[in-house]
Amino acid sequence: MEEQNQTPRRGKVFLGDFLAGFAMGIAFIIPGFSGGSVAAILGVYEKLVGAVADIFRSFKKSVVTLIPIALGLVLGAVSLLFPLGAALEAFPLPTVSLFVGLAIGGVPSITDRVPGKPSAKNITALLIPAFLALALSFLPVSAERDLFSLSPFGYLVLFLVGLLGSTALVVPGISGSMLLLILGYYNPLIKAFTEHLLLGRDILKSLLVLGSCALGIAVGFFLISIIMRRLLERYPRSTYYAIVGFVVGSLPTVYISTAKDAGLTLASLPPSAWHWIACALLLALGVLLSLSFTRLAKKKK
Repeated sequence: MEEQNQTPRRGKVFLGDFLAGFAMGIAFIIPGFSGGSVAAILGVYEKLVGAVADIFRSFKKSVVTLIPIALGLVLGAVSLLFPLGAALEAFPLPTVSLFVGLAIGGVPSITDRVPGKPSAKNITALLIPAFLALALSFLPVSAERDLFSLSPFGYLVLFLVGLLGSTALVVPGISGSMLLLILGYYNPLIKAFTEHLLLGRDILKSLLVLGSCALGIAVGFFLISIIMRRLLERYPRSTYYAIVGFVVGSLPTVYISTAKDAGLTLASLPPSAWHWIACALLLALGVLLSLSFTRLAKKKK
């Protein structure tokens, strides 16, 4: 009887982790958004970081934990790459408003983990990451790189770029796609996948380019997970305040980076009132959906 009860529970956990990974995959491809923020909001952050950090000590257990999240992440990023890209191209600000609303509605699920009055140290731990996340949006964007005429050193740089981009999956509020965009690698990597690998053009070179970056992401994911796990163990309150700071500071960055990517300036923002009404409605919808999911999860627990 106990085994029969455990089977549906495992199925629900698998599905929940898969959906969390799916949401992380979507966040990963939106410049300014962070997969780590989504993991923290959906309550799988500690599980994810712990499984990656223990991959060599508890290999089987870690793999079982990571499989649904990894499957969801890959499927979320790949399956919505084209429709989300089209939506961001046609309606950039309304589209990101929905995701910003989802993030805002999920902030209470993080703050619930640090009950009690905040200390001066906690407030400092919140404000510094908030300013750092916001500052990312004001960094100049480099020219796009040519990834199909790289020297051996160029592939090493691509590995290091992937290492840097992996912060999006581990550190909440830091957007890997935003960092790649600033460095001039975001659009070329997307094109290497959509315009070359999927269409069967320069397959070997595409695999080498994407593989170099993916290897950097994997190594960085492991190293940063170890650091974050130790911070959560030794300084849990300050670390969660820092996570909230990163998430809150990244929200304006999403709008700023999206506007930059779409070529919008203050002078060229859409004048239509309906455009801004759509932004407000989608933002509110995102907040309501996120709050509803959080309440439902609490009831089930």
